[in-house]
Amino acid sequence: MSSPESQQAALGVFDSGVGGLTVVRALRELLPNESIVYLGDTARVPYGSKSPDTIRRFSVEDTQFLVGHGVKAVIVACNTATAHALPLLQATFRVPIIGVLEAGVEATLADPNCERVGIIGTAGTIRSSAYQYALAMRKPSLQIHATATPLLVPFVEEGWTDHSALKLVLKEYLNPLLAKGMDTLVLGCTHYPLLMPVLQKMLGKKVRLVDSASTCAAHTKRVLEDQNLLRTARSKPTLEIFLTDLSEQAEAMAKRFLGTEFGKVKKATL
Repeated sequence: MSSPESQQAALGVFDSGVGGLTVVRALRELLPNESIVYLGDTARVPYGSKSPDTIRRFSVEDTQFLVGHGVKAVIVACNTATAHALPLLQATFRVPIIGVLEAGVEATLADPNCERVGIIGTAGTIRSSAYQYALAMRKPSLQIHATATPLLVPFVEEGWTDHSALKLVLKEYLNPLLAKGMDTLVLGCTHYPLLMPVLQKMLGKKVRLVDSASTCAAHTKRVLEDQNLLRTARSKPTLEIFLTDLSEQAEAMAKRFLGTEFGKVKKATL
């Protein structure tokens, strides 16, 4: 049940690093009146190489931090954390907990002509089989082909999103999926929205792209509307960014992912 206070509270967003800022960017475009508190666990990135138990523990600590800042909902902007920790977070905390993965699945299945789905993501996300399982449960007739694409994150973090070397790597990863007749490609990592322009050029109109940032923002909007939690205040919304390890590199990457200036990054202690 919402209250006037909870309506005006900020949205909480967390990720293992700064990649989740693509979700913040999409949220700000779709829900420009919402305040946001972002937590990037840069001291313990990446989550994908950790055990499921460790990922669950980190995710609980991240959510506790955001809930401690009085947020009205928490968006898990990390595919690996969503895959391993979402049910636990939803059972543990009283605020709505939204994961990028379920939003991506929903958007994938929104097109009734979707028959052959390719999924790319980090090794941890693909190994969890969370996307594959969720899609197959909802539409058993789907042909699903998932590929771990670990080389893409370093390219994005380096800012090489239109580099010839990136295009060669993408061809290596995508050609086997194209050979299987893929009609939809799920970008199962919050770094990958920054690859949308190069992917659109490479794949043209024959493959539909489902990116975790914009689908998660749309899903969040529906949840806030359903629970009467949209912010109604006319004062300017705020954006606070916390990182567990501050470095010049992380701040430079944060600007790249968010696409704008955002003031001072604060140090978070979990």
